[in-house]
Amino acid sequence: MSTKDLTGEIGFLARELKTPVIAETFTDLGDRARAEGWSHEEYLAAVLGRQVASRTANGTRLRISAAHLPAVKTVEDFVFDHIPAASRDLIAHLATCTFIPKRENVVLLGPPGTGKTHLAIALGIKAAEAAHPVLFDSATGWINRLAAAHASGALERELRRLKRYRALIIDEVGYLPFDTTAAALFFQLIASRYETGTVIVTSNLPFSRWGETLGDDVVAAATIDRLVHHAHVIGLDGDSYRTRGHRRQPTK
Repeated sequence: MSTKDLTGEIGFLARELKTPVIAETFTDLGDRARAEGWSHEEYLAAVLGRQVASRTANGTRLRISAAHLPAVKTVEDFVFDHIPAASRDLIAHLATCTFIPKRENVVLLGPPGTGKTHLAIALGIKAAEAAHPVLFDSATGWINRLAAAHASGALERELRRLKRYRALIIDEVGYLPFDTTAAALFFQLIASRYETGTVIVTSNLPFSRWGETLGDDVVAAATIDRLVHHAHVIGLDGDSYRTRGHRRQPTK
């Protein structure tokens, strides 16, 4: 078979296998392989590597899009100036995402503007890059989702559906108080994830004040107990990013 015929045949086979990157790159890589004296195995590894890398990147993009993150924030972009060294080491460890297969939780506590949401999003992106499905929403958003499911008689089905996500991000617990129904729904969400899936939670309140948000100290204690049993709790302190940025601006 001529080179031209082989090229057409390989292109056809790549399309049949639904490997478009192989179809796009095998000719150029073949020219490079001949010029540089690659072995057959080296050439095959290069072609397959390009296809796998493209598929991995596409998968990551799809998971990040499906996570409904409000912004793109990375661990690398986070400013650690106000974070104790031990917490920095822990965050670096969490960025490896080994906590997700272990079904461990992450709780980020601190005043507004200290980077809790940034870190939660950044860990969500790391999780997506590690092929873990992730879903983000504010605490209020989660309650609204569960309340709608409860009203339609589909709460249990919705909680089961959420188990397809290896990590749920619950942002801004404590900014708005929950009524009795909302507190019960929040407890059910946390309880449904207990030892079955990861949650990443941010809150502006210490645990000692969660009774204020959940409206009941007993419900708060039960929720916290399930949340922190297998959890990494990180306290963030210091001035708000926004406050520090305002102070750095020149006065007029």
